[in-house]
Amino acid sequence: MDLNAIRAERDKWMEWKNIAPLREAIQSLPGIHAQLSPENTVSLRSDEAVDVGELERIARMMMPWRKGPFDLFGLFIDTEWRSDLKYNFLRPHFNLRNKKVADIGCNNGYYMFRFLEDSPAKVVGFDPSALFKSQFDLIEHFAQTGIVYELLGVEHLPYYEEKFDVIFCLGVLYHRSDPVAMLKALRQGLEEGGEVYLDTFIIDGEEPYALCPSESYSKISNVYFVPTLKALENWCIRAGFKTFEVLGTVVTTSDEQRKTDWIESQSLEDFLDPADSSKTVEGYPAPKRGYVRITKG
Repeated sequence: MDLNAIRAERDKWMEWKNIAPLREAIQSLPGIHAQLSPENTVSLRSDEAVDVGELERIARMMMPWRKGPFDLFGLFIDTEWRSDLKYNFLRPHFNLRNKKVADIGCNNGYYMFRFLEDSPAKVVGFDPSALFKSQFDLIEHFAQTGIVYELLGVEHLPYYEEKFDVIFCLGVLYHRSDPVAMLKALRQGLEEGGEVYLDTFIIDGEEPYALCPSESYSKISNVYFVPTLKALENWCIRAGFKTFEVLGTVVTTSDEQRKTDWIESQSLEDFLDPADSSKTVEGYPAPKRGYVRITKG
């Protein structure tokens, strides 16, 4: 697979009529190098003056903002997801110091900016979204962290020019119609002894079963399988992983996912049965996530 040819083709996405104005807006910003603080709210600060009103205008051109939150020179971007809750849940379980780290489905880079606190050797994000890369580039324009953002997907990971010590794949697996193939791609992207931190929708149950939504799950059309933890473990075994460790399970609540002024669309409260919040609008079990660590032997 010729990744450079794919990169060249996807660079043209930045010329799309809905994306080009975003790129021009980023280029119009002053070349101020800001200090990035990789805390719960990823923040930018500078001794130089920044036109926050203009920054907000540009940031709102890039809506919806899904992952965060961010504070850009006093502009608070209250994203749909409180991604700090997920990150802080996982952080006690990993060590990124001097490691090569990949984030699959990195969105706007919130988790990658958080990784910097643990001094990784390199951070690479994979996400084929021109909009989310533009959000990332807005922050990186000031932060200048050196994080690499690739407009590539998990299917390109086996062919990538280098392998990783740690891969994060958070909220992606259920979007793939062949989850075992995706897990195999993750394994191929690892160094020997490398580890993947994975989170995905799960259903309760002791048997190795998976829910197969007919049209949508929680109003998400591209959710194909929602497994029990045992089914997820079996998928990982089929993919060749050596170990499977459950780090925890968490029910998604409005504390973590909710509609804000930065998305202008529906969110969790619209995805659940108004008469029974334990079910989705389709009648399936409400969103619950399993967090696991799997390793390559």
